[in-house]
Amino acid sequence: MPSAVPLRTDFSARELRRLAKQSRDNNQSRRLLSLAAVLDGMSRDDATWIGGMDRQTLRDWVHRFNVGGPDALLNAWTNGPAPRLSLEQKSELEAVVEGGPDRQADGVVRWRRIDLKLAIKKRFGVDFHERYVGTLLKKLGFSNVSARPRHPGQDAEIIEVFKKNFPQMLSAHLSDLPEDTPVEIWFQDEARIGRKNGIVRQWSRRGSRPRQPADQRCENAYLFGAICPARGTGAAIAVPYADTEAMQLHLNEISRHVDRGAHAVLLLDRAGWHTTTNLDVPESITPIFLPSRAPELNPVENIWQYLRANWLYNRVFENYHEIIEAICDAWQRLIAKPETITSIGMRQWAHIGHTQ
Repeated sequence: MPSAVPLRTDFSARELRRLAKQSRDNNQSRRLLSLAAVLDGMSRDDATWIGGMDRQTLRDWVHRFNVGGPDALLNAWTNGPAPRLSLEQKSELEAVVEGGPDRQADGVVRWRRIDLKLAIKKRFGVDFHERYVGTLLKKLGFSNVSARPRHPGQDAEIIEVFKKNFPQMLSAHLSDLPEDTPVEIWFQDEARIGRKNGIVRQWSRRGSRPRQPADQRCENAYLFGAICPARGTGAAIAVPYADTEAMQLHLNEISRHVDRGAHAVLLLDRAGWHTTTNLDVPESITPIFLPSRAPELNPVENIWQYLRANWLYNRVFENYHEIIEAICDAWQRLIAKPETITSIGMRQWAHIGHTQ
């Protein structure tokens, strides 16, 4: 074993203990006490026990004490190495990530860590490890999430104009109503649910890929659903087809759920069975059609995601009747949670001045 490193003698054991008592740093105090024990002639093994360290660590602190005295026994904190990307470069990287890749220039349709690693090296001359690229993205506020679908012909300006002008549009549609009539805002949509079901994400061991049943047979039913977020309620029917007859049944069902004396404004898309003149719209309902190719304006789309993810995915239905039972059970579970309907369905642009 290497010989013990001599300890400087210009500090006495008594002085070191006094400094340890005065110190506000616990780590410095225990190191001073260990060195005081060494000056008192205690063995190095016993001195390490006093300071809660091993012999090599004590040897390192002796070296530091011999060079810098008691102050050298403080932890030397540093800010670490200088960042390899400047703030300006990080801002530029954020813009690159948010803008997405150029299919012609970058050769991919979405950013992966390996693609961004190459892009960072090309733009800034910094070669990060692929794993650190993921860490850097998280530090910049990014997360690997699923994208929402968007119709290629969607006009974002039309959507914003619709939301901005909705109060005026609502007033125009309800101009014939008595002023004291309560107004309920409802949203309506329909979903196809059947044997060819989806598979939802789930928690599992890292590195594993769990399996779930998936049916390839094609047999479906349709759930016509409508919600009133302000009241936390809804109305639905399950039918074999999506057509004018089913829509008429759904309108009748919605009208039965509108509060007595209230009037419902029903927001819905422009499907053919919504816009046909063959519908006999109940007097308690006024339909307002959403802009084309704008499903994100309709919170019932999010209701479908909630129903599928919680009660319909990862299942195999043996026949049409099982599909209907599953649909009805899922809808009843949703109706039993009015706070969930409100949380998912409330849209500020639609409810300003017209909530109950």
